[in-house]
Amino acid sequence: MNFLLKILITAVNVFVLAYVLPGIEIKDFLTAVIVAFVLAILDAIVKPLLILFTLPATIFTLGLFLFVINAVIILIDAYFVHGFKVEGFWYALLFSMCLSLLNSFVHKRAFPEKSDGRHIQD
Repeated sequence: MNFLLKILITAVNVFVLAYVLPGIEIKDFLTAVIVAFVLAILDAIVKPLLILFTLPATIFTLGLFLFVINAVIILIDAYFVHGFKVEGFWYALLFSMCLSLLNSFVHKRAFPEKSDGRHIQD
């Protein structure tokens, strides 16, 4: 259940950011849901591989290269999802940074944690 709720929250954030940020176009909310789902799959499968292969660059840049990896994941997502368009790398970078910030803000409020790090159950 939490997975579906997180996908829907990410979809809303993708939909909002696509209309707020330049260089990002999205067809409709269903496309945003598909983008969020594909993004979850890419984050689970492709992102760890990219991090592993680019570990020296990530260490050398003290983790800042992870922003580049996030932008590449967004570009891959745009390649696979019809109706989601990203104008270029810099727009993907801006979009990924804003999406990460917005998702962390909303998820902290939607899924509060106890002081020991466990999620609070209803």
